[in-house]
Amino acid sequence: MSKKYDLSGHLAVVTGASSGIGLCFCRTLASMGCNLVMVSNQQPQLDECASSVTRDSGVRTYPLFCDLTRPDASKVIMDYCDLKGLDPDILINNAGIFSFLPVTDTTERKLGCFVDLHVRAVTMLSREFAIRFKERGGGHILNMSSMSCWTPMPGIAMYAATKAFIRVFSRALHYEMRDDNVHVTVACPGGIATDLFGLPKNLMKLAVNIHAIQTPEKFTRKAVRMMLKGKMQYINGWMNRLAIFFVGITPTPVRMLVKHRMLDRNISRP
Repeated sequence: MSKKYDLSGHLAVVTGASSGIGLCFCRTLASMGCNLVMVSNQQPQLDECASSVTRDSGVRTYPLFCDLTRPDASKVIMDYCDLKGLDPDILINNAGIFSFLPVTDTTERKLGCFVDLHVRAVTMLSREFAIRFKERGGGHILNMSSMSCWTPMPGIAMYAATKAFIRVFSRALHYEMRDDNVHVTVACPGGIATDLFGLPKNLMKLAVNIHAIQTPEKFTRKAVRMMLKGKMQYINGWMNRLAIFFVGITPTPVRMLVKHRMLDRNISRP
């Protein structure tokens, strides 16, 4: 990392920090010298990951077990920071869930989780930290949307709809907080080399090599840089930017073909 992005003495709160992209965000920030409040609902993994990040980078980590679907989750996190005397100036709302199930086959509890995690938790944490950052004279918020926010495809209705909320909400908040030196960025990743879609390892490696998808490490490095520059939105890769147009003009028969040939095969019933 360039010294331009030295975050020594800074503190970031990262949700969904015990695995996947969230853990990559933590490692990216730690490589820049940033201390971390690592939030997750996976207690054993969280403690292990926090210890690993500290051991590898030397930064201070504060593992906080918290279920973000709780109505008071934002208060739990703010109270924890106050109790520890912590003054974060970066928030990364990364925690999320995914499902290939159609809405009618999704339990009410799972539907509620999408709303609680992608809408309420993101909204309340963004609000609470925006207030704090305004009072302290500045700060950065990075909210994780998805390329699916432009993709009303059958089978991922709840995921796409709630990710669309995150994008629109974050862009509006960016303008609201602009005069207060609080920078709000929304990332809309598409094509990240994770296990989310069950792609075979050999095909995943090929996709990375031809730049069809990005590694989580490369994505988080660029997303953090965009956040620190105060950019309003980050979409990784020219292919994803181009895909937005084609998704918008995709006819219904093609969408249904994708559903029947691809999405339905990945459905796992509750």
